[in-house]
Amino acid sequence: MITVKAPGKLYIAGEYAVVETGYPAILVALNQFVTVTVEESNDYGTINSQQYKENSLYWKREGNNMVFDNRDNPFHYILSAVHLAESYAQSLNKTMKCYHLNIDSDLDSPDGKKYGLGSSAAVTVATVKALCRFYDLPITNDILFKLSAIAHLDIQGNGSLGDIAASVYGGWIAYRSFDREWLKKARNTFTLNKLISIEWPQLNIELLTPPENLELLIGWTGSPASTSHLVDAVGLEKAEKRSSYQEFLDLSKNCLFKMIDGFHNHSIEIIQKEIRINRELLQHLGKISNVEIETPLLQKLCETAENANGAAKTSGAGGGDCGIVVINKKYATSSLIKEWKKNGICPLNLHVHQIND
Repeated sequence: MITVKAPGKLYIAGEYAVVETGYPAILVALNQFVTVTVEESNDYGTINSQQYKENSLYWKREGNNMVFDNRDNPFHYILSAVHLAESYAQSLNKTMKCYHLNIDSDLDSPDGKKYGLGSSAAVTVATVKALCRFYDLPITNDILFKLSAIAHLDIQGNGSLGDIAASVYGGWIAYRSFDREWLKKARNTFTLNKLISIEWPQLNIELLTPPENLELLIGWTGSPASTSHLVDAVGLEKAEKRSSYQEFLDLSKNCLFKMIDGFHNHSIEIIQKEIRINRELLQHLGKISNVEIETPLLQKLCETAENANGAAKTSGAGGGDCGIVVINKKYATSSLIKEWKKNGICPLNLHVHQIND
């Protein structure tokens, strides 16, 4: 039996701008995981999830194809990941097998609400990784990222794939998105093997080392948000206000490059300064796009953190979910946590997860 884990993620800065080719963001991988196991079977296969116990999926083989008994299922990302991993296996002349695929996730709250930690990305990465091990395929982080990115993009249709990168590489990363229009054309030009071996235009993933005195706090507002819907909503407005949107992109890029320098120079002061600037940029984007990125509760989260010597902002698409705080470890945070709880904000006891394999 093969067992693998993929971590969830949070955006630190660069949201929205990162969906445009070549624009940077910073993310972290977190110690909450999707776990996937694969066990070979004889006559038929199953896909089971602890989160969808009533929707187990049964399938059989007809040649190299998987034939499903039940097509009305919630496993779209998993099935897309399976398709990409098996396409890779077939390109290497591996014999297709039946197997039981089991998925478990601790990326959601106990009552099933999403924390906004990138569960769809993590399950995609974990499924691809598990099947690559199951079929004994050559796999590097770069190959895992590319296979998972294609699988995820086939379902979601938008987004930067930064959450895929965080689940693959772990730790703190600076990420710049590849040219998705190029990828669409390249998929009709290259074999899958060739596509995952060549450089993707504009793609850049850099592992960062945070300053030793940096502490990351995460607060959850208890209000799940749909990233794809929020990104679509901003996209509709940006065509109308192209110059304002381009100004946002340019300022975001400048802010992120300075923040990345802050990591290179081990300067928490620079990182905090740019966190605050990035928050202002996202607030302005929300106004020009008529999208509520910073909800009242996220605003409260940020204001209480600023009063406690932290630099705070929304994380990800906003509209709910999480906010993050970067604070110097020399400052006590117990009063801030107490203030959050008093206002209905749930502190998440999560830590940055490094991937060593």
